[in-house]
Amino acid sequence: MPELPEVEVVRAGLEPAVSGATVTGVEVFDDRSLRRHDRSLGEFEALLTGSRLLAAVRRGKFLWFPLAERAGGSDRALVAHLGMSGQVLLRTPGETPEKLLRIRLALEHPVHGELALHFVDQRIFGSMAVDTVLPTDDRRPAGYSGPGLAPGRPLDGERVPAAWEAQIPSQVAHIGRDPLDPAFSAPEFYRSLARTRSGIKRVLLDQQVASGIGNIYADEALYEARVHFDQPASSLSTATARRLLAAVRAILLRALAEGGTSFDAQYVNVNGQSGYFSHSLNAYGQHGRPCPRCGTELVRARFMNRSSHYCPRCQRLR
Repeated sequence: MPELPEVEVVRAGLEPAVSGATVTGVEVFDDRSLRRHDRSLGEFEALLTGSRLLAAVRRGKFLWFPLAERAGGSDRALVAHLGMSGQVLLRTPGETPEKLLRIRLALEHPVHGELALHFVDQRIFGSMAVDTVLPTDDRRPAGYSGPGLAPGRPLDGERVPAAWEAQIPSQVAHIGRDPLDPAFSAPEFYRSLARTRSGIKRVLLDQQVASGIGNIYADEALYEARVHFDQPASSLSTATARRLLAAVRAILLRALAEGGTSFDAQYVNVNGQSGYFSHSLNAYGQHGRPCPRCGTELVRARFMNRSSHYCPRCQRLR
């Protein structure tokens, strides 16, 4: 599954091409890619055609494009769920379409001219949908948008967000803020850990507690913080919880700097290029190799129909 860094790389690549662009045409080649679209709002093609995209926004692993109403503010957004294999690619009009193209949007940008946005999905677990938007509980920006909101960089406290910035699609409203979000509450995160006896990795993967963290980066952060994946969250000391959150943030930022993690052709940016963070992994997928810290052989354990990778010496269950 693409995680926060992979989706942020896609968002940042789309931002300059879609902000201010008008959708001039919509083609749906596979209706299964509209499974999350609520047809009671109207037909997908009719709702999008003629709409102007305001930005590319991300919270955790979720990506959306606020739509401008013709009379002013916005009350809808185009939501893109990447699922396991979804890709959102920028193309030039007339370019040979990908074999697994599911949806194509024709765009007219005031600076860049005509563009095409291709939604490609091999396994069809991803989708696109036009969705209603809700105000954020704290009236702060719902997610990252624009070059000025670089991950890890705090928002300007004096800047009043635009109306669409403080709105979130109903399909994303249940998702918690991610650890790189300036509005993410570390104290609330620590309280969430203290309230549950579930294993810490289960908590990290709970997108309502902290979004954007998946199997790969959970393993890497737990390794860096020297915490066993099944350690009860409530048993972590305050110092360990802080060390773990710092590790999560550091891992996500490093992965962003390298363009995300790519193991095959499914994980690519908007130009079809793969990320290289897979070359920097210390734990995930490294079972059978020596621990970079102590030399003990790294192991793999079954976890929630997946696997956890860890060092049995550095990450003892306490």
